[in-house]
Amino acid sequence: MPFSKLGLCDPILQAVSELGYKAPTAIQKQAIPVILSGKDLVAAAQTGTGKTGSFVLPVLEKLNSERKLRGKRIRALILTPTRELAVQVEASISHYGKHLELSSMAMYGGVDSQPQKQRLIWGIDILVATPGRLLDMAHQRALHFDELEVLVLDEADRMLDMGFIDDINKIIDRLPEQRQNLLFSATISDDVRRLAKTAIRDAVEISISPERATTAKIDQWLITVDKGNKSALLSHLIKEQQWDQALIFIETQHGAAKLASQLEKRGIRAEAIHGGRTQAVREKLLADFKSGELRFLVATGVAARGIDIDELPRVVNYDLPDQADDYIHRIGRTGRAGASGEAISFVSKDNFRNLCAIESRLGHIIERKEIEGFPVKKVVPVSILNYVPKHKRNQ
Repeated sequence: MPFSKLGLCDPILQAVSELGYKAPTAIQKQAIPVILSGKDLVAAAQTGTGKTGSFVLPVLEKLNSERKLRGKRIRALILTPTRELAVQVEASISHYGKHLELSSMAMYGGVDSQPQKQRLIWGIDILVATPGRLLDMAHQRALHFDELEVLVLDEADRMLDMGFIDDINKIIDRLPEQRQNLLFSATISDDVRRLAKTAIRDAVEISISPERATTAKIDQWLITVDKGNKSALLSHLIKEQQWDQALIFIETQHGAAKLASQLEKRGIRAEAIHGGRTQAVREKLLADFKSGELRFLVATGVAARGIDIDELPRVVNYDLPDQADDYIHRIGRTGRAGASGEAISFVSKDNFRNLCAIESRLGHIIERKEIEGFPVKKVVPVSILNYVPKHKRNQ
């Protein structure tokens, strides 16, 4: 099915064509008609499935009218968990809507609020915002919600993980009851369902399974390694396999800074991106990484939410995540837009339960490779696919 069959206007179709997209993804095929029909929607889709386009395209279509915009008003609100993701989503709006007369802005904390407040004076068609800064602006009466038509909760699971539930509820309380509600999440957990019931009534549900997102185009493999050897192993792989670029996931801010420093000492230029760095530094690092000027970026999971590169060749799970869905979300950052990708995980003995949960989620064992010169003292057993996490036992 081509984009032209989805009910989008010619200016949007022209922009899509100029971006090089030939056909809609699975989530776009299902979500766009639902949104254009005016129905509320709850959708589960991983990174790399075209999720952003699945709500940006129909929202642009719905707002493409002669309606005059009033000062300090917005017509569509997209809530995101991080400033990086807000910038990324707003960039997609600009690309898809470049032939339309619609305005958009990304609004987030960590920067001077005055320019954002000044821009709101004229009104914004589509505002992409993080919850904290949006509430701050609302308290200052810098914007009003009485003309809001569409609410989008993007990365709802991550917003809840980051503790935004109270802020989200405060925002929803301020919105007009007559609005369209769209919720997108990598996973539909119990918490996400509770949020959906609060904000959305009689929603259509769509789910693009994680298994479809982790396609054969992503070559997944792991190396068992003792914790003390992980830094040296990473440096060895980068040099011996002549990696051109990698996004390296790590759990803590301190760990990210330490690893970047260790790589630098071995002659490998790397930078760390995490919540402790200033907004200006984070934006510069993301721009350099996307352009290819920076080849190796060490990122905590939250900071990496705004990293969206169509041709990222590989991701490395330096630290294996606690949640299987986080693993799927991470590896979905490679192998995008039809390209192939590689996902490498470092697994030590204390990661065994996490590995079992991940492989159970995937439904297959991840290939193991041995690297000469890195013998393992603490052997990692072969995982069991029927592993059940403690909190789900006896249910």
